[in-house]
Amino acid sequence: MSANTFGEIFRVTTFGESHGAAVGVVIDGCPPLLEISEEFIASELKRRRPGQSVLTTQRNEQDEFEILSGIFEGKTTGAPIAIIVRNKDHKSADYESLKDIYRPSHADYTYQKKYGIRDYRGGGRTSARETIARVIAGAISKLYLQKKGILVQAYVSQVLNIKTEKTYKELDLTKTEQSSIRCPDKITSDKMEELILSVQESGDSVGGVISCVIKGVPVGLGEPVFDKLHANLGKAMLSINACKGFDIGSGFESIAMKGSEHNDEFVVENDVIHTKTNFSGGVQGGISNGEDIYFRCAFKPVSSIKLEQNTVGKNLQNVQLNISGRHDACVLPRAVPIVEAMASIVLMDHYLRSFQPISADNQ
Repeated sequence: MSANTFGEIFRVTTFGESHGAAVGVVIDGCPPLLEISEEFIASELKRRRPGQSVLTTQRNEQDEFEILSGIFEGKTTGAPIAIIVRNKDHKSADYESLKDIYRPSHADYTYQKKYGIRDYRGGGRTSARETIARVIAGAISKLYLQKKGILVQAYVSQVLNIKTEKTYKELDLTKTEQSSIRCPDKITSDKMEELILSVQESGDSVGGVISCVIKGVPVGLGEPVFDKLHANLGKAMLSINACKGFDIGSGFESIAMKGSEHNDEFVVENDVIHTKTNFSGGVQGGISNGEDIYFRCAFKPVSSIKLEQNTVGKNLQNVQLNISGRHDACVLPRAVPIVEAMASIVLMDHYLRSFQPISADNQ
């Protein structure tokens, strides 16, 4: 299986399965002398971990990480960074009945046909548990970006048909973590939580939208033609489990606008060039223009539901399926830190590609 590595200079390789011994990440290309806060990495993993609220799966994993290499006396050395999280609360017996059955909208069938073998325990490599590795790499990216004045913030903006009508500029994003659904609009958040609990009780699932804004990005990040900044952001987001759509700036809403309405006019403020509007979403020609980068990710309903479903088995027999185990009714709350992580990885990689500092301290 190839394609387990993301990035050009800041290269992130993930490994491990849901019910294997551990999930881990190897990071190559991180500049030396970057101060690493283990407390910050732990706090980011806590935002992603299962069992954090009544809205998430109750798999009891503390997601404690072990640093194997690349960090000495609290700083990166420039050598590959290897970090693992051991799996402890996996219940493989819950999946024994599924070893010869293809679950609807899962990767069971495609993996079996492509590789001739699949790890049916919790989905194996296809499990969202792999995103632990991304969050670790994202935490390290955030620590680097913070030194450059770059801030990445994501939040839930829609669940099913309930959505906040406020833009990110109208919201206080520091309140995102005060919401169990991670929506900083309290009235909307309460409605979302009520909906998810109702759907959870019925045995079904729902999807929605995560919005993300990146502030403080300098002009010049992005490598046209095939590594445009927004193209890499789109690839990063669509690589996340359950993400089915991505748009940046005005996105699909731009089709309802004329060029005279959509064009971002340039203005000068305090001797600095800005755009009067930001329908471009902070990226023009594939290169950051210094404005806020903002985008949205659409997440489908979780495929593992408790309702009876019709499917087929390995021997082409018809099967009535009842999925057991522990699953989220809505992936959105735990996906917020994953979206931030992947955005941070993209931004750090492009920052290094544009400025290529020798160490974390000299740029």
